[in-house]
Amino acid sequence: MINSDDLRFFQMIASHTSLAATARAMNVTPPSITQRLQTIEQKLKLKLVERHARNITLTDEGILLADRAAIILAEMDDLNESLYSQRHEVAGCLKVLAPLGFGRDYIAPLLTEYQLQYQHMSVELELSDNPDWASKHSWDIIIYIGELRDSSLKMLTLSENRRFLCASPSYLEKYGAVNKPADLRHHHCLALRENAEDVTMWKFYNADANITESIRIQPKLACNDGQVIKQWALDGYGIMSRSEWDVAAEIKSGALVKLLSQYELPTANIVALLGTDQRSRSGRTTRFLELIKEKIGQKPWYQ
Repeated sequence: MINSDDLRFFQMIASHTSLAATARAMNVTPPSITQRLQTIEQKLKLKLVERHARNITLTDEGILLADRAAIILAEMDDLNESLYSQRHEVAGCLKVLAPLGFGRDYIAPLLTEYQLQYQHMSVELELSDNPDWASKHSWDIIIYIGELRDSSLKMLTLSENRRFLCASPSYLEKYGAVNKPADLRHHHCLALRENAEDVTMWKFYNADANITESIRIQPKLACNDGQVIKQWALDGYGIMSRSEWDVAAEIKSGALVKLLSQYELPTANIVALLGTDQRSRSGRTTRFLELIKEKIGQKPWYQ
């Protein structure tokens, strides 16, 4: 007979596109994922997953198990939390999805602080700059930065976050100043590929003239990792558009120079996305939201 650990494990498989992706999320080896899946299938005497060259699909029995597992585990967590709430404690498992860089620098430390405060609660944090919206039901909270494409989730703004166009002093000394958006066509631009956005279309709004200009850049370098893009900019390889939270310190120190200050770029506010089920209203979720709203609202990148 399978147990709750088996159900949680199979939920992880169901929320990823391949066994290798599941292994990366759980920080274990792919063979260990395969072996444990086979053990569950042997227990049930059912085939749960069809394995393909680069991905997996759930069988009808696998889909049924994943759907029922989500319900059962949510009820178990709610029961566990309800029992502890009688003693005014927080319990259960808080599952958070966050962007890679921001999650590492700001969300992970807050989750550690939160878990230490509530010893009967556990935390699962997944970091990704390309979140899988199909598995949004797996998360209590999704921390998101950028253009929001899914409006079915409840949204709580944690902090306003501007985007800045910037480059290193060494780059500007070598290639010259940028006086207007059209000048970017003659510069080396860096593109961060994330969140399925159109990252080569840069938009600029001049509030004084009430004019919006759009420039299609031809990036010399592109990457899906924001830290790589920032390091390229710091090393003088080009101009980037980057979130305020990530470059505030470098702009303050002079390592990066903010360009076209008379223009505004589309904002990328930092938000928390919540589902509509009972878990989004749980005590562990509500109290963590209060914590991150307080801490992130203070814009710690300026402190």
